[in-house]
Amino acid sequence: MWKVVRVLVSGFIAIETLIGSISNGISLKSVDMPELVTGEHTQYVDLFTGTGGTPWTCGMLSPAACTPFGAVRLGPDTAFVGGAFVMKTNTSGYYYENRHIRGFSHSRLSGTGATDYGIFRVTPATGDKDATALPFSHNNEVAGVGYYAVYLDTIGCLAEMTADEHTGVHRYTFNHSDEARLSLDVTSAAGNNGCTDGFASFDEESGILTGGAVLRAVFSERYDGLPVYFAAKANKEIKSCTITGDAENLVADLNFGSMKNESIELKVGISFVSVENAMLNLQEETGDLDFDGVRQKTHDNWEKHLSAIEIESTDEQIKKNFYTSLYHTMIMPTNFTDLNGEYLGFDKEVHLAEGYTYRTDMSLWDTCRNTHALYMLIEPQIQKDCLNSLVEMANTGGELPRWPMGAGYAGSMFGDPANIVITESYLKNYRDFDVEAAYEYMKKSSDGKTEIVGREYAEYYNQYSYVPNDMEGVSNSVSHTLEYAWEDGALSELAYALGKTEDGEKYAEKSAYYKNIFDTETKYFRAKNTDGSFDSNFTPKINSYFGLSFLDKYVGCYCEGSANHWRYSAMHDIDGMIELFGSEEYFVSELEAFMEGAAPNRAHWNPGAGYWIGNQHDIHTPYLFANAGRSDLTQKWVRWTLYNRFSTDIDGLDGNDDGGTISSWYVFSAMGFYPSAGTDKYWLGSPNVDSAELTLPNGKALKITALNQSAENVYVEKVTFNGKELTDVYITHAELMQGGELVFTMSNTSK
Repeated sequence: MWKVVRVLVSGFIAIETLIGSISNGISLKSVDMPELVTGEHTQYVDLFTGTGGTPWTCGMLSPAACTPFGAVRLGPDTAFVGGAFVMKTNTSGYYYENRHIRGFSHSRLSGTGATDYGIFRVTPATGDKDATALPFSHNNEVAGVGYYAVYLDTIGCLAEMTADEHTGVHRYTFNHSDEARLSLDVTSAAGNNGCTDGFASFDEESGILTGGAVLRAVFSERYDGLPVYFAAKANKEIKSCTITGDAENLVADLNFGSMKNESIELKVGISFVSVENAMLNLQEETGDLDFDGVRQKTHDNWEKHLSAIEIESTDEQIKKNFYTSLYHTMIMPTNFTDLNGEYLGFDKEVHLAEGYTYRTDMSLWDTCRNTHALYMLIEPQIQKDCLNSLVEMANTGGELPRWPMGAGYAGSMFGDPANIVITESYLKNYRDFDVEAAYEYMKKSSDGKTEIVGREYAEYYNQYSYVPNDMEGVSNSVSHTLEYAWEDGALSELAYALGKTEDGEKYAEKSAYYKNIFDTETKYFRAKNTDGSFDSNFTPKINSYFGLSFLDKYVGCYCEGSANHWRYSAMHDIDGMIELFGSEEYFVSELEAFMEGAAPNRAHWNPGAGYWIGNQHDIHTPYLFANAGRSDLTQKWVRWTLYNRFSTDIDGLDGNDDGGTISSWYVFSAMGFYPSAGTDKYWLGSPNVDSAELTLPNGKALKITALNQSAENVYVEKVTFNGKELTDVYITHAELMQGGELVFTMSNTSK
């Protein structure tokens, strides 16, 4: 069966290429494209990384122009022309294998499995023909941080994009046209989604086009739509503006008349509050800056953020992998706060953010594992914003979110990943938020008193001390049990830290429930029924990732993986989990077999049942060897992963990046340490850079040096911190905050 799937995928890509070539009608000529603006760090960022490959293991990334953590991500929306969208390709709007561009929309999610945003798509056109998908060639396409450009040969137009926080800036240079036009789709949305309640108006005196709609895509539809608004202004006279369609299919066509080698610059301000705020963002954010001025401003902003970590390496590919990964960690969370401080809350009311920036679009089930830990080291203000935003989301919506998107609960995945972020932040001395309110919301979910996005099976979990597999309507019972236990462990740690000892003991007891579904005979976490028996349908190496219903009885208890993937998921009690295996030696042998069972190559069409960094529940597994006394195997497999599962190719990631999660793994691991999520500890690993230097939130410098580091020298002879040799497998956050130097002495033989 899998051979058939592989053939179908290969055939799809081949057909897309063929149809694209045929539908072009002509052979697209190559042209000289604009040179990229690059700097010390931005020169190493490749924006096409993770934009192609097998559709379901695509990184789901985009070359869209954006500024760090901004609201606007302005870029191309590609299309498979010649038929319907036959399968999910890239949810960010851009799939490298496509050969047509539908236009350029102002927002998208980064690296996720959900197709959303894609608002206010602008498409250039000439003559009297309707704007349509345009053929393009990668030979005539360039992208750098904060900038994207493509030459559209069939209409003789160079399209360029840049962006600030809330403003998208377009530049279209037409070779020659009697009627150069820009079509703004007011009701556009990503993929095959749409909008309702579209409206638009054009003020002839000012030349400003305004409008809005209610976005209804994969996530936004889950909370009855996301209102979006815009204000657009061109630098050239608009000869005519024609608005056609209805509230669900509304287009504004801007006609600039005859042009020959002339450029139109179009600024589009975005708001999720009002047209007035969109106008404010448009007028005040970029001021009198032209396209090149905004482009330079955004580039300089990226240079500043990417310089948060200075690395040295003689390997250019490592530099590219590192800074491309670091870049991807800084696309989301989204700035949802207008320049006047207003934002749209989960109650659909307008609120004022005071003392912080309200942010949304947090892939928490994923980013709780490492991305927020990275912010705690190099982007402290972003992390403070996130913590305050999470509490405000609960205040206005009733519960802590697990995947906040826009102005509501997307509800993706399960459990309480916010518990991990909040507890880890507090333990790492991030306390400038209402932790008591957060704590009460955390308790509320664990105690089974939530109704929106809390624990779906909390009642069963609290009654049986695990989630029974044979209760009606239950799915992913094993995965839910493991995640709930992990999150109760975080809740217990926070309770102790707040001096709530009785609560700490209560939730610590609940955190041990994961042991109740461990089968001591097979040494796997297994589905368990209400009578205490294990479900007899057990095949540990069948993967549920493909969602094949006829396999549900075997793998329906595991989310996006197999029993093998979930076998190492008690992250809050690693030593206790190892004890369940009977001995450290047996645990190591099984974990080694798991690592060796990884798919034969990166972004493989079938991830299999072995180690799969492209999905988050086993992302930490190479580091577990250290807890069983085999740090050498941690070092071996971390370096193997760094080398074999990351590149700057279009299939450069092993799966969805999920808001920077996979990329964060690379950034941490390349430096030689990795967070144990929900704690104040970091595992020590095996750096592949010669050195790295960070400026910590307290202003102190932390330098990491890897002596004798090379592709062969993957093992660590010793580690010292400020001259003192470290003997534990961890280093704590408090230790790192002292600043100084962490030195790894590397070797080609294991210790």
